[in-house]
Amino acid sequence: MSSPQYPPFGSSRRSFLRLAGLAATLPLVSEGHFARAAQQAAASKTSGDFPSPANPNAVMINANENPLGPCDAALAAITSIARTGGRYDATGCEAELTAQLAAEFGLPANHLAIYAGSSEPLQFATLAFTSPARSYVTADPSYEAGMVAAAAAGAKVVKVPLTPTYAHDVRAMIAADPNAGVIYICSPNNPTGTLTPKDDILWALDHKPAGSILLVDEAYIHISGSPSVIDQVALGKDIIVLRTFSKVYGMAGIRCGVAFGRPDLLQKLNVYGRNALPVTALAAASASLKQPDLVPTRRKIIADTRTSTFLWLDTRGYKYIPSLSNCFMIDTGRPGRQVIAAMRQQDVFIGRTWPVWPTYVRISVGTPQEMQLFQTAFQKVMSTPAST
Repeated sequence: MSSPQYPPFGSSRRSFLRLAGLAATLPLVSEGHFARAAQQAAASKTSGDFPSPANPNAVMINANENPLGPCDAALAAITSIARTGGRYDATGCEAELTAQLAAEFGLPANHLAIYAGSSEPLQFATLAFTSPARSYVTADPSYEAGMVAAAAAGAKVVKVPLTPTYAHDVRAMIAADPNAGVIYICSPNNPTGTLTPKDDILWALDHKPAGSILLVDEAYIHISGSPSVIDQVALGKDIIVLRTFSKVYGMAGIRCGVAFGRPDLLQKLNVYGRNALPVTALAAASASLKQPDLVPTRRKIIADTRTSTFLWLDTRGYKYIPSLSNCFMIDTGRPGRQVIAAMRQQDVFIGRTWPVWPTYVRISVGTPQEMQLFQTAFQKVMSTPAST
């Protein structure tokens, strides 16, 4: 079977300049950008200010962050490497981290690329494989960053509803457009925290349109402990898999992520450039990978807090979507943006809504203490009649 033929991006000086120019105008966005925008919208409905250091006790459960932050080993590595920060990578941190990741997943080093977070490769892959003739297919609701990039590329965005069990409807996604360029699967999904079975993802990989790629976002997979599809990279499939150190490793503000894929696929992302990686992020990521108990320990901490919160919701009859991640969706039964604004007045900052589900709001799993404060505020807000 011959290899699929991809659009000839980067095959000429003209196309290189066109795409480089497109990347220069793309507003690179991350979860933090979306979370801040939602809170700014809520602020416009209230008299309060956006949270700042003057408000240190605000509960921030709006951006799927890990309140535990970097582990002790990562903090020590940051402190040690910071003195070399006057140079770009004087001690070879990127090479060390690349070798660690390649060994962990049994891949050649040229089958992965490290970025300052996973937002860049997500959006660059979308730019590389979508166009006015090649659409971007995504679940609805799901993470929005790829849609921003698809719009910049002039690509059609095709949204496919989740299944009744809140998984990606892979058969409907594959059937949605025979000219798709990217089929984006986020599992566990953001915002629902629900899984798409690996067998379904593999089915999509086998049945996708010719010339397209599967872009699988595994940002939250450490938290769920679900099977990865990185093994498909080693098999040479048309897939790019994204990982990040922002979630379970607590490095959202430090920025380190990875794209896994065949070298020819990753090469198509290179036309959009890549900033020099912060040595602090590289050192922290490397140190984190060397802590064998870190992921399972943090997975249990998050799961215990999430389970406790679900029990509280159950006993009070609130409707929510069961999650295996560090976020979940609550159906408030009223305009979700009103709830966001009202919670904000209680100094509890929750996540955003999605157009397809305007009464649902996303909640990130914080510390047990933060979730207790969330419960108190949410009960108060929900006991107040909704605005008309």
